[in-house]
Amino acid sequence: MTNKTRGFLVSAVAGAGVAVAAMVGIGFAFPPASAQTGKGQLIQTSGAPIFAPPPGAPLSFADIVEKVSPAVVQIDVTGKPEGRIDPRTGRKIPGLEGFPFAIPGAPQEEGPEGAPQAEPKGPAPQSSGSGFFISENGYIVTNNHVVENAAEIKVVLKDERELKATVVGRDEATDLAVLKVEGSGYAFVNFEDAARPRVGDWVIAVGNPFGLGGTATAGIVSAYGRDIGETFVDFIQIDASINRGNSGGPTFDIYGRVIGVNSAIFSPSGGSVGIGFAIPADVADSVTKQLIKNGKVTRGYMGAQIQNFTPEMAAAMGLPSRKGAIIAELVAGGPAEKGGVQSGDVVTAVNGKSVTSSAEMTREVARTRSGDAIRLEILREGKPKTLEFKAGMRPPESQLAGKDDNAPSEDKPGSPKSDRPSVLGMMLAPLDAANRKQFELPITVKGVVITGVGVSSDAGQKGLKPGDVIVRAGDKAALSPSDVVSAVAAAKAAGREGVLLLVYRDGRTLFILIKLEK
Repeated sequence: MTNKTRGFLVSAVAGAGVAVAAMVGIGFAFPPASAQTGKGQLIQTSGAPIFAPPPGAPLSFADIVEKVSPAVVQIDVTGKPEGRIDPRTGRKIPGLEGFPFAIPGAPQEEGPEGAPQAEPKGPAPQSSGSGFFISENGYIVTNNHVVENAAEIKVVLKDERELKATVVGRDEATDLAVLKVEGSGYAFVNFEDAARPRVGDWVIAVGNPFGLGGTATAGIVSAYGRDIGETFVDFIQIDASINRGNSGGPTFDIYGRVIGVNSAIFSPSGGSVGIGFAIPADVADSVTKQLIKNGKVTRGYMGAQIQNFTPEMAAAMGLPSRKGAIIAELVAGGPAEKGGVQSGDVVTAVNGKSVTSSAEMTREVARTRSGDAIRLEILREGKPKTLEFKAGMRPPESQLAGKDDNAPSEDKPGSPKSDRPSVLGMMLAPLDAANRKQFELPITVKGVVITGVGVSSDAGQKGLKPGDVIVRAGDKAALSPSDVVSAVAAAKAAGREGVLLLVYRDGRTLFILIKLEK
């Protein structure tokens, strides 16, 4: 139930919220057949002319709301007393709506001498979200952020029954969770598995925005494939009003099937401005089935850091303009390295499915399970190649996001000195013991260190700075400054506009395209 904020992206948490997408064609009143043209038609009546809606446009949403609303529930959460403190403000980080702030300087409970002081005591934090039954025997889907900090969960049904719920499983990566209540015979809804609505088709939201109770809103599917920063989800954008309290509620199609789970809104004010985001039904269906069966979600893993491969990068490598993903770095001993994948490989397909971005590649790899075959179609030095290896199990996201502080930092005896040329506005030097010590570079890094960058150069404009290490230049490893000079010369000779550099900084490597000087 955290207010996940990315710029103006906020999770639509507090209150019980449900999004119902599209209308059921039950009992809707349409104009006479003679008045319908397929594009809408002006009809003259005794008064002013009116516009007749085209076939399929409902005049009421009452039937669909009546049909699906019994499956929608309000989720009331009592939070854990401990809270996280924002070091900038000294206040609790917003999470469950209603959490009391921890004010700096407020009286605190004394502990043993030298022990950290406890946070100020206060009432247990309260908040609400939304969810919906997916089975008659009590399984409920909601957002992970609705229940992640819950100490106690209560579910309120449409008929005002209150039931205690337990968490079956949570998946932070997709922001989904499954709850369970005792009993059976509950009204439930199904995920869409046939034909999803098109952009422009109706959607309805039914939920508990701002704690107001059962509320229905209507709109359309605005777009598919929205990237709002979640690794494993391409969101559906809808314009049915979604507010705080709608998080975890469903989005329905015209047949009463769940096409998405509401998760976030884009808003400069915190309220609805007509841009809401829902997790697609196929993702939600797959994740919830795993949570019910295993209590957790497992994903395939290849052990590589990747980034988008752009048309500009393709031009710099002398390849036809195309999109894909490029391997920036490999995890030592990981499945990809063992399978022969190399830094600089351009991935065009995973298991037969074309990929046009690093996000698409990550999702395709994640669809596999540990031990499954991963088949990559790649371009290496401009030539197509197919690699196949077995997937590993993806570590927890928190582990992947962490920084390895155990990288060795000892220096080897100095290496032979070489020329220190200037190229593309950068001063380059061999990565010897002195430079490793000066820039605190681990011994495991190999390449050419940048010792100076011209502010007005393209390299400077792209953010390169002293201490960055060029690991690769063009399609070759950079083991000395002359390798970088040669790569630049080769790019110029080939008539390219730039040279692609693989740069190491702070434990990460990233491809950066540097324009050639004219």
